[in-house]
Amino acid sequence: MTHEPRGRAGWRWAAPEADWGPVHTTPERIAGRYELVGSISTGGMGQVWRGYDTVLDREVAVKVIRPDAVADPRLYDEYARRFKREARVTAQMENPGVPAVYDAAIDKDKGSLYLVMQLVHGVSLSDTINEAAPLPVATAAAVAAQICAVLSEAHAVPIVHRDLKPGNIMVADDGTVKVLDFGIAAVLRTDVTRLTQTGTPLGTYAYMPPEQVRGLPATPASDLYSLGCVLYQMLTGQSIFPDDYTVFQLQVAHVGETPLPPSVHLDGLPQDLEELTLDLLAKDPEDRPASAQDVYERLVPHLPLPEPSVPDRPLPPGALPDPTRPYRRPISPRPKAVMVAPTKPLPPRSGETTFGAAPIVGLAPGELAEADQHAQALIEEGRVTQAIGVLDDVIDPAATALGAESAQVVELRLLRANALAINGDARRALPEFTDLADILERQAGSRDERALLCRQQAVYCMAQLGENTRALREAEHVLDRFRRVFGERSEDALDLRREMAMWRLRSGGTEQASSELRSLYADLRAAYGPGAPETLQIAELLVRLGDGPR
Repeated sequence: MTHEPRGRAGWRWAAPEADWGPVHTTPERIAGRYELVGSISTGGMGQVWRGYDTVLDREVAVKVIRPDAVADPRLYDEYARRFKREARVTAQMENPGVPAVYDAAIDKDKGSLYLVMQLVHGVSLSDTINEAAPLPVATAAAVAAQICAVLSEAHAVPIVHRDLKPGNIMVADDGTVKVLDFGIAAVLRTDVTRLTQTGTPLGTYAYMPPEQVRGLPATPASDLYSLGCVLYQMLTGQSIFPDDYTVFQLQVAHVGETPLPPSVHLDGLPQDLEELTLDLLAKDPEDRPASAQDVYERLVPHLPLPEPSVPDRPLPPGALPDPTRPYRRPISPRPKAVMVAPTKPLPPRSGETTFGAAPIVGLAPGELAEADQHAQALIEEGRVTQAIGVLDDVIDPAATALGAESAQVVELRLLRANALAINGDARRALPEFTDLADILERQAGSRDERALLCRQQAVYCMAQLGENTRALREAEHVLDRFRRVFGERSEDALDLRREMAMWRLRSGGTEQASSELRSLYADLRAAYGPGAPETLQIAELLVRLGDGPR
C-alpha cells in the first residue's frame, strides 16, 4: 500500500509567496502520446530525445530520423514501410543488451520517422573511456563480452549494426552493457534495400571496417572489426589510428595501414588478448574470428569469476557503472539501498534566497520555479514518473548553488519524495524522507509537522520494502510524537496505528495485533462514528480474527 501525504495545513510542497517565473511550455507530441522532453544527442541520422509516454507514464527515448538522411523525399512512403519493417525485426531481439523497442511512429506531415525505445540510465562507453581509459583488462573484457552476446543474437537474424562505436554503447547503472541504434540497422535480406541513400556510407570512420570504406556490403565480420577498434581503445586509451588523421587519411589507413600492437601503448597486456584484438582488426573479413561467439569464448579467460559471498555494495554517487558486475553477481538482486547520512547544518544566512535571485550553473533563470510548477501539474495529471524526472534535473545543481538545506531545495526535495512515494518507489523515497525529516527538525524543531509527516512516510517505505521489524520499531517513536503533538485520535495517529496492527498480523503477532485493533476500533468510533468506513473496516477485521468488536 502506497501512502502519500495529504494537502493539509503545514504540508505545503512549495512556498506560495515565491516568484515562480514563467509557466513551462507544452512539449511537442508525436503519435498522439509521446512528448519530446529534452534533447539527448544529435547525429548524422537524426536526433535522440528524452521522451515521455503519456499513456503508460514512463520515460522513453525517441530517435527522430531525419528524412533527408534516410531517403529521397520522393520515395518517402517506400522508405517509411521499410523503416517499420526493420523496426519490427529489431523489436524481436529480446536481449538485455538491446534497449527494448516500443513503437515505430511516422509523422507524414513533418516527413519524419520516430523510433520509441527504452530509455537507458547509465554512462556512454565514450564517456567511460574518456574518464578512465585505459580500462582494467577485466572491465574491457566484460564490456566486449557483453557486446558479443548482443552481436551473436543480432547476426543470427541476421542484422548487422554497421555503426558500432563507443558513442553507441551504454553501460547501465547495474553494469549491463547496452548496444544502441539497432533501430537504424538494415536487415540482411535480399528483398530489403538499405535505408541509406545510394553512395552514402553508414558508420563512423574511426571505427569503419575496410570493406565499408570501399563501399562493399557490410557483414557480421564488419561489426567484429568495429568491435576490435572499440576493444583496442578500451585497453590502451588510444584509437587504432592517430586522432589527428583527416577523414581521407582514416579511410586510407583502414584499408591499408596496420595499427600498432596494443602492447606498444600498454605494458603487461595479456598476449592472447592482444592477439584477439589484432585478429579482429584484420583487413580481410575472412581473417577475422568466425563469429561473435568465437570472440566471446576467447574473452572468457579474462572475465571475473562469480563472487556470491562478497557484499554487493552500491556505487557511490558520481562513480562510473561497473560492467564486471553481471559476471561477478550473475542474476543477483540489486544492491541494498544505503541510507543517506543527514546533511550538516549550513552557516546562518544573512537573508533568505528567493527563486531566481541567484544564478545557478546549468540552469536557466527561473528554471527552479518553472520546474516546481511543472512537476506539481504533472503529479496532478497522474504523470508522476515525468514529474520525478523534471525534479531530478534541477535539484542537484540547485543544492550546489543554494545549499542542501536552503528553503528552495528542501521544497523541491519534498515534492520529489512525495512523487516517489506515490509512484511506489520506496527504495528511493525512504532515504529522501529520512534526510528531509532530519533537516526540518534542525530548522524548525522536533514538533514540526512536516518533519513528523516525513518520519511517517519513511516508516511506510520501510514496510513497503518488507522491513516490518524495523518499520514497527520506528513507528513506535513516530506514534509517540504524533500523540504528543496532535493527540491520540488525530487522523495521522489513527492511520499509523492501523498500519502498525497490520504489520504485526503479517509478522505473526496476532495476539498483540488484536489488542491494538480493539483499542483502535474504540478510538475510531469516537473520532469518526460507528458507521464510518474506517471504523467498519476494523470491525470486520476483528470479526475475521474471531474477536468481534465489543
